[in-house]
Order: sequence, then C-alpha cells, then structure tokens
Amino acid sequence: MTAAARLNDRTLKEVGGPVSLPQFDRRETGIGQVHLGVGAFFKAHLAQYTQAAIERAGGDWGVVGASLRSPQARDELAPQDNLFTVMEKDGAGSKITVNGVLKSMLVAPENPEALIAAIADPNVKVVTATITEKGYCLDPATSALDFDHPDIKHDLENRESPRSAIGILAAAIAKRIAARTPVTVISCDNLSNNGARLKNAVCDFLLAGDRGSAAAIEEFVHFPATMVDRITPATTDDDRDDVARHIGLRDEAAVVTEPFTQWVIENDFAGDRPKWEEAGALLVSDVAPFELAKLRLLNGAHSALAYLGYLAGCEFVSDAMANRDLSRFVRNMQHIEIAPTLTAPREMPLAPYIDALELRFRNPALKHRTWQIAMDGSQKLPQRLVDTVRAQLGCNGPIGRLALAIAAWTQYVSGVDENNRAIDVRDPLSAQLKAISDEAGADPDTRARAFLSLHAVFGDDLIRSDRFCGTLASAIANLRNHGAAGAVRRANEEEAQ
Repeated sequence: MTAAARLNDRTLKEVGGPVSLPQFDRRETGIGQVHLGVGAFFKAHLAQYTQAAIERAGGDWGVVGASLRSPQARDELAPQDNLFTVMEKDGAGSKITVNGVLKSMLVAPENPEALIAAIADPNVKVVTATITEKGYCLDPATSALDFDHPDIKHDLENRESPRSAIGILAAAIAKRIAARTPVTVISCDNLSNNGARLKNAVCDFLLAGDRGSAAAIEEFVHFPATMVDRITPATTDDDRDDVARHIGLRDEAAVVTEPFTQWVIENDFAGDRPKWEEAGALLVSDVAPFELAKLRLLNGAHSALAYLGYLAGCEFVSDAMANRDLSRFVRNMQHIEIAPTLTAPREMPLAPYIDALELRFRNPALKHRTWQIAMDGSQKLPQRLVDTVRAQLGCNGPIGRLALAIAAWTQYVSGVDENNRAIDVRDPLSAQLKAISDEAGADPDTRARAFLSLHAVFGDDLIRSDRFCGTLASAIANLRNHGAAGAVRRANEEEAQ
C-alpha cells in the first residue's frame, strides 16, 4: 500500500474514519503511574482502562512505560509521541481507539537507574506490571523467588543496576520506604494469587540484603491481586496495514484485540488511584474465585488448544476451534474436568462464561497463533492445568482430557512434531525439557515418569500418584499411536460410549 504519514501529535488531527481520540489534554496530564512491560496486552487492556478513567473522572494518571529487555517498543512509540491505536475486531466488524496515556518510555537495560527513579517518584501512586510468568523469577512449584535464577543472582550483586523486574522494584521500593511515600504495585499477569506472589518475590529479594525494607513493606506498599482478561495476539504487518487503511496514518505500535475485556481488582490500595471502575473494572474483596476460573477455564483451555492444535496442524486458535473434534474436546474438558474444581463467583456464573469463551476462541478476526500460546509452557502449566489435575485427584474426579493436554505438551517440548518436523520451542527450560524427552525415549510409562519428575512443573507429589502416572502414560501412548487429531477423536468417542 502507499506509504502513509506516521501517527503522532502533529498528525492526530488528520485521523480519518470513525475513530475515538483521547478526550483529555495530554500536555496537561501529569504522571501518576509506571508500567513495567509495555507490550500488546498493556496497550489493549490496562492503557484502555486508564484512558477511560481519565476521560470520565480526571486525574494526573499519565503513564511512564518501561521495557525490561528490548528497545523495540520505545523505538516504535517514540516517533509517534507515544500514541498508539487499539483495534477491536470480531466477525461483525471493528472499533478503533487512539490511546494517549503514555507520556514517555524507558528501556531498563539502557538506564536502570532512570526506571528506579521513576518508580520512586512520590508523584507516582501506582505501578503496574505485565511481565509474563517468567518475569517473576519464581520456582513454579513453590512460588518462592528462585535465587538460582541468573537475573536474581546478578541483581543481588548489582543492586543499583538490576535487570530483573523484581530487582528493579526492590530497589525503588527501598527508596520509597526510606522516603515514607506509599505506593500500590499491581501484577496484571496470569498467575494465581498474583499480588501475593509479586509481594513475596520482592520481600524475598529484600530479605536477602535489607531486612528493614522488607519489614516496612506492610506499611508503605500494597500488592492487590487482579484478574485480567482480553485475548490479544501479537501484532502482524497485516494488522498494521489494516489500521493504516482505517485511520489514514501509519502506526507501528498498533495492537489488535477482541471486543471482550474484563479486569477484577482487589480493593486494597496504598493511596490514590485512577477511577478504573468508571471504565468497567470490578473492585472486589476477593479476586481468587475470578482468577481461578479464568486461569483454568480460559488459560487452561487455551493451552490445551495450543498444544493439541499445533500438533494437529492448526496455526491459529480459530482454526483449532473450527475442528469439530478439538472444539468438542475442549468444551467437554471445561465442563467435566475443570468447572467442578471451581466455586463460581456470583458475578461470573460458569456455564455462560464457558459459552462466551467458545465464541471468543472462534473469533475469525483474531489471528492468535497456537505457537504463541504454547510459549513458556513450563511456567504456565502449573497454574493452568497441573493444579486442576491435583484438584480432581483429590476428589477422585476425571482427568483424562487434562492428561491428554499435558501429554501434548510433552510431545511439543521434545522439539519434533508427530510428522518429525522441527518445532521452535520457546521456553526457559527448553534445553532441560528436550534432554528429558531424549533420555526417556519412546516408552510411554518411562516418558510419563521422566516428565513428572520435573519438580519445577509438577512438584514432588504427582509422580507419587499411580493414577496420574498411568493416565498420562496412556495419553502419551494415545498421541504416539494415533496423532493429536486421532487421540482427540478417540477421547470424544470414549465420552459418548
């Protein structure tokens, strides 16, 4: 297509079509937040809630964004004066918003001191984080800080120039405690009990060198739990071209997402905050039932679709859902094996939620790659699938579909699919996972026990469950003998009998 002018403050008035523009003065809005991990999800979710909160209730809630690894996000946003476009798409069409909450962008590896200073600024009342599960540097089986993690080792020896989110937060929080300036730190990642996990990681880090700061966290720093929900695939060049056609300007930082959005926040803040409830956020006393339902029903199903779908040759989630056997398998897994482990919140009854998830997964406008969802499985599976297995084992409930999804993961992380084609496995434990697979060989029982011995994913208890070991071994054999598509079909046939 013909090159278009770049979106920025100067060209904003040239935006064409039915596009919502920021309804506040960006120049006059002060900074009240820092966000760690400016990626697609932050743009599609948190930034939208904050923009709507400013528009409806006012306040100095401009955001300093931070990248913890790469300058890519900063480099995309800088020529655009930190403006970006959010396009909501489904089969019925699209809705477009230009978001203006970002005031500046920092890149932690270039200047960690500047990021620490930004978080320590007393004008900043809220720090939010979308750093993915692996960014917390936790032992997945215990939820404690992993002191053997290379970034944590580095940060404990280089406290003034840390590179992990935990080290950066600990350094800034120590400064805020010394200055007696309260702050609320909000995890917005898909971790059960995410606020407590983030707090524990920061406290563990501080206790390793500054017990006084760790003890004062209770007084000056709050870590509310949250549940966030909005399916947001990685942006493609086709997406950027689509946005340019709609707004008449080029936006290299655009993001495409679904119409659905949900944010549940524990009502536990250290001080002032944006009026996110004006934008539809739900403030509650207990987030746990919401986050558990979402982690298991949405994220667990997503992971099952990702591994089984990828092995069955489905590039996108919508492709997997178009496969009648896969969609039936996942729906039965949700109703029969996952939902019975949950207590439904009054505001979120499970049957309608599952129905809504099916429609969202089927959204043909979202090109959400199974390969993308399959990333970092060693960090995701404990919360998404393994804990559900534990819950069902505790009440002697059904686990066959959960086991098949986990079996598909063991095949995926071997690095070779069922047609002997290489898989680009992206996982912090990828080398260890491949070694386990190679050493275990083809025997299903040996493979099941070899993977279940991986403490970081399965803890120490599941390998002692003869029932789960046997069920996982049978699922591995089913996959090996019949392929992903055939194994899913057989699971559905067994249900019908």
